Amino acid sequence: MELTPEHEQFRQTIREVVEREIDPYADAWEEAGTFPARELFPKLAAVGALGLEYEEAYGGGGADHSWTLVMGEEVGRCASGGVAMAISVQTDMATPSLARFGSAELKERFLRPAIAGEMVAAIAVTEPDAGSDVASLRTRAVRDGDEWVINGTKLYITNGTQADWLCLLARTSDEGGAHGMSQIVVPTGLDGFSVSRKLDKLGQRASDTAELSFVDVRVPVEHTIGTIGQGFQQQMTQFQNERLIANYMSTAGMRQAIERTVAYVKERRAFGKTLADQQWIQYKLAELVAEVDLLHHYNRACAAAVVRGADAFEIARMASIGKLKAGRLNREVADICMQFHGGIGYMEETWTARFFRDTRLLSIGGGADEVMLRIIAQLEGIRG
Repeated sequence: MELTPEHEQFRQTIREVVEREIDPYADAWEEAGTFPARELFPKLAAVGALGLEYEEAYGGGGADHSWTLVMGEEVGRCASGGVAMAISVQTDMATPSLARFGSAELKERFLRPAIAGEMVAAIAVTEPDAGSDVASLRTRAVRDGDEWVINGTKLYITNGTQADWLCLLARTSDEGGAHGMSQIVVPTGLDGFSVSRKLDKLGQRASDTAELSFVDVRVPVEHTIGTIGQGFQQQMTQFQNERLIANYMSTAGMRQAIERTVAYVKERRAFGKTLADQQWIQYKLAELVAEVDLLHHYNRACAAAVVRGADAFEIARMASIGKLKAGRLNREVADICMQFHGGIGYMEETWTARFFRDTRLLSIGGGADEVMLRIIAQLEGIRG
């Protein structure tokens, strides 16, 4: 995929916002265990970052997916993986289904303010007993006249303590498995909704993550996104947006981590030489450069496929392969960068410690590595 001078100008704009509005505050936000989404998101919205591919009628940019690639790469370089995650939830995890399948009224009430950074959105799918196995979720929405009455629990919800509305996946009929689910916009100010607890995580600590409770929460049926009973299928489509943006962000983060490690080993001396004079260190870093470069170009191919309108199976296959490789490579890059920094790399005062903790999530969230392998095996017909 060839990027234009306009793409590169946009890249520089996003980089400046990250360096000015995120990086100087990353340490404080990590310590606090949250960040001020309602202050940061409008600043990202001001440069068009929160609704790049969405309709201009609702404040979006009307752009193609190549612009999302650029935005993801630059946000992925920020000093806090948690903030990067929270931004991507707003842009590519909680809002794509609403933009793609929602009614004009729903988009006006909830998508427009999300694009403007005036409302914080969250995606509510995972439950205590339903993570990667989405088909086993239990949260129910029972119809009572013109309302859904929602009961259940959602877990590991990014932006959960700050969200103004949720893209909720709930069971709306007695059909089992992947059938009979719907996506519903749930404002968090309704009676019966509560944040049960804010979760204490290993990494991505600036990203507030919550357990949510629904006790007889009443929502108008008109808050249903798309077709009643098609929520699972719509969510599977939305997952592709999530996996693609995660791949773009992680690859940019890995490239930056390697660059920072190269700079360090050129300065650090041991046994009368710099670490960069050690052939093993040269070769290992060169190997990581090669692996990340391959994934970088694979991401470009993924983005190009989306731009040309590839079918859903091709996008699912490419996004799953990319996420599998990105998650595993992230772990290797984080480990090697810490190793080459030695003892100081294990200290919280060094960027390597946060990078090590933050990057581990990619092999778990949005579909674990094992789920990616299962999807790839199914799409390739690798089964008895």
